[in-house]
Amino acid sequence: MSEPTAVVVVGGGPAGLATAAALGRHGVEAQVLDRGDTVGESWANRYARLHLHTPRVQSHLPGLRIPATMGRWVGRDDLVAYLQQYAAHHRLQVRLGVDVHRVERSAGGYRVLTGQGELTARSVVVATGYNQEPVLPDWPGASEFTGELLHAAAYRDGSVYRGLDVLVVGGGNSGAEIAADLAEHGARSVRLAIRTPPQIVPRQIGPVPTTLLGILNDLLPAPVVDPVNRLLQRVTVGDLTGFGVGRPSEGLVAQMRRTDVVPTIDVGLLSQLRLGTVRVVPAVVALHPDRVQLADGQRVRADVVIAATGYRRTLPALVGHLGVLSGDRPLVKGGRTSPWAPDLYFVGLANALKGLLLQINLDARAVARAISARERASAR
Repeated sequence: MSEPTAVVVVGGGPAGLATAAALGRHGVEAQVLDRGDTVGESWANRYARLHLHTPRVQSHLPGLRIPATMGRWVGRDDLVAYLQQYAAHHRLQVRLGVDVHRVERSAGGYRVLTGQGELTARSVVVATGYNQEPVLPDWPGASEFTGELLHAAAYRDGSVYRGLDVLVVGGGNSGAEIAADLAEHGARSVRLAIRTPPQIVPRQIGPVPTTLLGILNDLLPAPVVDPVNRLLQRVTVGDLTGFGVGRPSEGLVAQMRRTDVVPTIDVGLLSQLRLGTVRVVPAVVALHPDRVQLADGQRVRADVVIAATGYRRTLPALVGHLGVLSGDRPLVKGGRTSPWAPDLYFVGLANALKGLLLQINLDARAVARAISARERASAR
C-alpha cells in the first residue's frame, strides 16, 4: 500500500462514501479505507428497531437518492442496502479490513499508516464517524454485578429481555429508544437512569419533520430561536417533571452548541412514560451483585444494565499530533482546513440540528470543491 494517490478517505461510512463520490464527480481519484468487512457494517451492527430521525428526502448522499420504497423513515437494514448500492453506483474504491492508526505530514502531502502498510496522499479526509469506541462507565462494584452489563452498542433486540428487570443508563437518543423498545417487547420493568435532563423533541410536528425546522436552528443565534423552541416543546412534549424528567437549564440550541449533544428525538419514549412501562430514575452511582444504587440512595433490582453512555472518538490518536483538534473535536469541518495541516479535511464529525446526513451531504460537496480546485491548480 505504498503507491501515491490524490486523496485518501479514512472511514467508509456515509461520510466517507459521500466524500469519495463527490470527489469522483469532479474527476478526482479517492481511495476509501475502512476497518469493517463490508460496506455499511457499522450500521448493520446497530439495534434492529433503529430508523433514521431525518426523513428520506433529507437523508440521501450526493449523487443518488434513497429509493421511495424504503419509506419516509428509513430503517437500519434499508440504510445498509442503500450504502452498498451507493458504493456500487459510484464505483468507489473501498478497501475493507484496513485499520488506520495514524496520519502524518510528509513532503507534498501525508502518510497514512495502517495495519496493512503505508499509503501516501496529497490530501486526506477524516470521516471516521462518532461511534468509534463505546464508553462503559467504571462504576464501583461493576465486577461483582451478577446480571448482564453491556453497552448500547451491543444491544440488538428487546425480545431477548422479555420478562426481565432492565435498567438503561442515559437519556440520549439511543437510551430513550432502547428503553421504549424494551417496554414494547415485554420487559418486566424498564428504568431509565438520567443524570442530565435531555432536550426531548417530537420526530415531527404535524406533517413537518423536526429536523427540517432544525435548518433554521443551525443558521440563527440561540437567543433568537430558543424561545420558539421552548414554546414548541411545551406544546408538543409538555411538562415531564411528573415523570422524573427535569427541565433543561439551557435552551435547545444553546445546549447543543455547548455540548455537541443533539436533542433526544421521541420515537416511543413519551408514550411509554405515560403508560408507566418506563420509569425515569436518578443517575447510577454503583453496582451491587443484584442491585443498582442510584444517586438518591435507593437500590433497585436489575437483571440487565444497558449503558447508553456514548462513545470515545479515536481522533486524538489519529491526528491529534497535527494540532487540528480541540479536545477530541476537529477545529474545522467541510471545505476548510487548519493552517497547521493544509489539505486535511473532516466530514461527518460535526453534529447538526438539521440532521447529520444532510450535513454530510453539504460538507462532502464542499470538500470535493476545495480538493478539486487544489488539484487543478497543482496541475498547471
